[in-house]
Amino acid sequence: MRRGRSRTFRIVLVPLLAAAGVVVPAATPASTQPLAASTLTKSVRTASSPAAHGATASWTLSYDNNSPAVGAATITDPITAGHTYVPGSLKAPQGWTPQWSTNGTAFQDTEPASGTVAVRAANPVARPDGTALASELTPPVQAAATATGGDGFTPLLHRTATGSLQAWNIFHHAATTQPKVVCSEPATGALCAGGPWPKTLNTAVGPLQGGSAGDIASPLEPQYVRDPGNSALVYYAAVTETSVGVGCLDLENAANCGYWPLLASGGSPVAVNNLAGLVEVAGNLYGVATTGAVTCWTMSSKTACPGQPFAPIVPPNGSNPGLPASLYLGAMTVVSGKVFASSSPQAGLAPELGCFDPATGSACSGWASSRPVGPANNYTYNAYTAYNTAGAPVGACASTTGGTNVTTCFTTAGGALASPPSMTGLAGGVLVFNPEVVVGLDGHTRGYFGIWGGPYAGATICHDWTTGAGCAGFPNPASHPTVNGGATRDYGYAYDSTTQCLIGLGDAGVLFSLDPATGASPCVRSGAAVTLTPSSYYCDGGTGHVTGYLSAKLAGITPANVDFAASSVTVVNQNGTTVPTPGFAPDGSVDLTGVSASTHTSLTVTARLVLTSGADFGGGARPNLVVDFAGDDPQVCFQTTLATTCTVTDVANTANGTDGAGAFTSNAVSVPIAPGPACQPVVRVDKEICASHTPSHCGPGGVGPWVKQTPVGLLGALFGTARWRITITNDGPVPIDNATVYDAQEPSCETAGGTFSLAPGQSKQVYCSTYAVLTLFPVENYAKAQYTPRNSPPGTQPTYSPYSSAKACALLCNL
Repeated sequence: MRRGRSRTFRIVLVPLLAAAGVVVPAATPASTQPLAASTLTKSVRTASSPAAHGATASWTLSYDNNSPAVGAATITDPITAGHTYVPGSLKAPQGWTPQWSTNGTAFQDTEPASGTVAVRAANPVARPDGTALASELTPPVQAAATATGGDGFTPLLHRTATGSLQAWNIFHHAATTQPKVVCSEPATGALCAGGPWPKTLNTAVGPLQGGSAGDIASPLEPQYVRDPGNSALVYYAAVTETSVGVGCLDLENAANCGYWPLLASGGSPVAVNNLAGLVEVAGNLYGVATTGAVTCWTMSSKTACPGQPFAPIVPPNGSNPGLPASLYLGAMTVVSGKVFASSSPQAGLAPELGCFDPATGSACSGWASSRPVGPANNYTYNAYTAYNTAGAPVGACASTTGGTNVTTCFTTAGGALASPPSMTGLAGGVLVFNPEVVVGLDGHTRGYFGIWGGPYAGATICHDWTTGAGCAGFPNPASHPTVNGGATRDYGYAYDSTTQCLIGLGDAGVLFSLDPATGASPCVRSGAAVTLTPSSYYCDGGTGHVTGYLSAKLAGITPANVDFAASSVTVVNQNGTTVPTPGFAPDGSVDLTGVSASTHTSLTVTARLVLTSGADFGGGARPNLVVDFAGDDPQVCFQTTLATTCTVTDVANTANGTDGAGAFTSNAVSVPIAPGPACQPVVRVDKEICASHTPSHCGPGGVGPWVKQTPVGLLGALFGTARWRITITNDGPVPIDNATVYDAQEPSCETAGGTFSLAPGQSKQVYCSTYAVLTLFPVENYAKAQYTPRNSPPGTQPTYSPYSSAKACALLCNL
């Protein structure tokens, strides 16, 4: 059992004999001693031993990794003749990838429907301790021009299956044919693989395409909703040449995943030309058309809600029938299950805020008509939720711009609500966009607003709803002089909870990071999360494999490059309950030995690091967060079905593998198979007597003749010798073991036969004699075989063949 294994070296003290003329060889440094190869221990379980034909064999491989460092490892098990793989039975430890092969050489990550002849578990970053799981720490995000060819809006963050961070972006107010989807890697500033970027949005399901064959346009102010069952699926407000509705973007697979129309375009005197962004309530997505009408779509069924579109809740804007490319100017938010939307009709009218109640399918109580939120001709790009000091949503606000900036808020019941002071005093012409709301580890609810225009080339306002004031330690507004010369023209931000960084994007087409505590850019932070489930390392059905948790530690990080006082680590169990643990030690480790592995069967450890330097991430270095536990060697398991063919009496299996310590091979394991009713031996005995008077003709290989009955007089008048040949033949489909001759009349025949085995179709001949026969009468001798079918269960009683006899005639033969 592993319990925090360490390698030790023996130091041998050699007497100093050089003065006596003895040559003392130079000592070999311990570090040059060859490493022991890794080991692979194989075992098998069956319902009985020996197993039955057609039974299931459960194979287990226990792997002891002796590699000197982290590296690739594979464990391969060819399935030999006599048994076949049971589909779905291959199990590999956490961090390992199960693989299958139908030809024994080429392996794939997807299990084939049939024909598997070899299985494998592979790990590109197997760790020497074996019972640990790691996740790469995210490199600090750098400011990087995306070179997308269009201005983005709010970034869409996505962590790939390998844990790397991507920032996706859909250009706003872009025509149908215009390429508008871009994927960037914030850690490097490079575009994602799979380019060229940008690509088009399409109603047809399938991979994102380049060129200008798109058929979906984007709104002015995109607002997105993630699928609750798969966060890689993003739903967005989509506009085609004939309708407005819901589009779907698959970030993991870089693909379009559907379009569902909700309203036909056109109409008069107000036209459906465009759509506001989408918000979600109880599994339904709501939008507002340029007519002010409310659209609704259900995620689970992917169908329009009954009764939609619902009556308008705000004045139309962008609804001129003669301008089909008009945009909806306004935004949406959700407060306590109610949908609020802003609308900017301009043309001498005031911007207004309306409320829709999904429970009734109509305007909210107290909101029979929408409310003005600014002077005539002002306009707004936002509608956002207001919170009280306890972090509870209490109303909705809109910050409008024009000759003057005005922020107005209302309660959900329609009453007046104080405006956040952080938004007051902004100069006319400053554009304010919907905030990214973050609940910090300190419990404070903060909103981060992107602004630009007027005196600002791009900046961030942070409002702390918990204190009712600007965020402490955060300049209001915070500009970004190190990013594109300060010209960012911020639209919005997305918060990465792993690193605790804000990723920003704006009209300048520049992707950048922002420290949410200080407003500094770049955000020199890192983070990673590891979910470790020790039981997933074992698959043999046994208990007691896990001893306890050990630690979480930072691998490849220089402690001096981390501000541990500002960093944090959280641990939650399988139920999402926080597990009390010590914080970071000065060396970057967290002691988990006090955590009960039986109570907390799984731990998710999240490290959020505030760095003083990003030097550990340069030159291709890949630091990790590593969480480990003490326990037995990890296991790979699979099952096979034993053949029903009678000729298969056992199967043998041996596995092999490679890792940083070299190649290794497991012990060989055999499964004996007991013959069933259809696989019993058929043993035939033929007893004969030699009819020759010449002894040399009657021994092994003698020409005889061998007959069932000799002529009269073979034994002479008084004394004679009867020489017998007993032939035992296995005519059955399975071997026999422990076979003997049973001859009650002539014990020497039993002695001559001894104990033997016979394979199917094999025979054995036994020669014996009866000497000095004194008789006038014939002598008839009977023999049979006693045997046990091979692999019979312990305690099985012997089986007997039928008797066979031969007769020796003296002076008389027919008596």
